[in-house]
Amino acid sequence: MPDTPPDHLSNNPRSPFFKEDVLKRDIGVRFNGAEKTNVEEYCVSEGWIRVQAGKSKDRYGNPMTVRLNGKVEPYFKGTTPAAEQAPKEDEKPAKAEAPAKTDKAEKSKKGRRAGKGDQAREGGQGR
Repeated sequence: MPDTPPDHLSNNPRSPFFKEDVLKRDIGVRFNGAEKTNVEEYCVSEGWIRVQAGKSKDRYGNPMTVRLNGKVEPYFKGTTPAAEQAPKEDEKPAKAEAPAKTDKAEKSKKGRRAGKGDQAREGGQGR
């Protein structure tokens, strides 16, 4: 069996792109650089994935799905994706986290004057 996943794959047994032997190998999908765990179907050559849209169902009881366009990178989870194997030399190191807000910044937000929006929310005369 090849070490590259197929171009088009679905986890729905009624689909012509359903391949049980490939799905047994546990496939991961990176979409626009983010790991997606809820992918129902994907196509690398056309650049889309199909994911479930909330908990809604169609009239046959199947989950409603949404097709998202972008860069699709499927891989077998037993192996690491090519993007993670060798970091690119031109990449910058990750930035350090921003420092936590100080008490001074918190106090200045609490002591601000009420504007038009605040009056409307509190039941005041707005305009």
